[in-house]
Amino acid sequence: MNDDPKAKLPRFAFIGAAALVAVVGVGGAGYWLGASRAPAGAEDGRAILYWYDPMLPDERYPGPGQSSMGMDLIPRYADEGAGEAGVRIDPGVSQNLGVRLATVERRELARTVTAAGVIGFNERNLVIVQARASGFVERSYGRAIGDVVAAGAPIVDMRVPEWTAAQAEYLALRSAGGDLADAARRRLAMLGMPASLIARVEREGRPYPVTTVTAPIAGAITQLDIRAGMTIMQGAPLATINAVSPVWLVASLTQADAGVARPGERAVARTPAFPGETFAGRIESVLPSADPATRTIEVRIALANPQGRLRPGMTADVEIAEPQARASLIVPAEAVIQTGRRSVVILAGEEGRFMPVEVELGRRAGDRIEVTSGLEEGQRVVASGQFLIDSEASLTGALDRLEASSARQSAAPAGYEASGRITALGGETVTIAHEPIADLNWPAMTMQFTLETAHLAHGIAVGDQVNFRIRQEGSRYIVTAISKAGAQP
Repeated sequence: MNDDPKAKLPRFAFIGAAALVAVVGVGGAGYWLGASRAPAGAEDGRAILYWYDPMLPDERYPGPGQSSMGMDLIPRYADEGAGEAGVRIDPGVSQNLGVRLATVERRELARTVTAAGVIGFNERNLVIVQARASGFVERSYGRAIGDVVAAGAPIVDMRVPEWTAAQAEYLALRSAGGDLADAARRRLAMLGMPASLIARVEREGRPYPVTTVTAPIAGAITQLDIRAGMTIMQGAPLATINAVSPVWLVASLTQADAGVARPGERAVARTPAFPGETFAGRIESVLPSADPATRTIEVRIALANPQGRLRPGMTADVEIAEPQARASLIVPAEAVIQTGRRSVVILAGEEGRFMPVEVELGRRAGDRIEVTSGLEEGQRVVASGQFLIDSEASLTGALDRLEASSARQSAAPAGYEASGRITALGGETVTIAHEPIADLNWPAMTMQFTLETAHLAHGIAVGDQVNFRIRQEGSRYIVTAISKAGAQP
């Protein structure tokens, strides 16, 4: 083996480029990203800061050789910005990868919530028509449920014997005048006779045995309990009428969105029945309880319906805007990488440098999202192509440094059991051709491990089949116990 570092450099440079492509290559673009960063030889005059294993970027070595995992080391050059956070990518490569930047802006962010709902009758504009006295149905005017009637339209003609007798008594006493006539007239009102009918009896001077019951409001008949010839008792419901304008749009909002809806605020509705049209409305109420099955909160929105085009039962989408917008730092939502544990954006620096920055997010409105901490106004972030840069940053350890090292160590298992054959022994190292280690997702391969203590090598020799246990210390794997196959390590 040639020990001259200059003689070995081209082979390590080639291996370094291949390893870089393997880690960064999340597609065809990843290959070119890796190839563009392949290290050049020392003969280029570039200063080497240290050597490292691309699979263990935190593990650094003063010269070429093999890492603790048995992988060939590649150099890290000073002009690659190793002392800086993040990663550097050639501007030409960034352009080829379609990397697009966006500026962190401070502007008002008005949150808009879109929800689906169903149009229904306004239950506040509902009347129930009742019989004021017992009688018989003379005529029903052919009405049916679903008919839309105007205010004052006849609903039913009723014959009320009690009213007929009271009218005749009043007319007989009216000619005599005095208190008896006044008392007879008051009795007509107490029997439930409408003022218009009393005035008619006085004007024409004769009783009216049949009275017409009319619709007090304009609307749709939703209930009708009359037929010709029926006997009606006093107080019995004759019909129910719902006004058709305004109507209610009842929409369901999630708990997270319910805070946007406030009574009195404007809303805009759209329905598939009238594409391209919008219907303005106002929030009448937000129900005080959530649906126990869906955990959604219903909002009632009043929509004007003068022509009766909006019909109960139609579906509609409604947009509710936050009443007050506030100035916030915002970035495109696509610029944020969310891992489940944290949110990261790729910050663009000078000379093609990129650095991952952890951020805290706030409200979202459309394709924009609020950043509450981690960024400053005017900074540039990567809006597209960030996942390729994210892969390269992971190679250099930039993203790993966002995680606390103590957290990584506490999450690591106490040790891993494995078996294999010893291929080499050193003073403090052992090289083992081990079988696959499922807990680490390692395939079968030959690796060099560090012995926790030198006496662990006593009693074993090259070629022995052994069982061994390793533990992780940062990016290194230490043999804590080893014994020949058939014995417990």
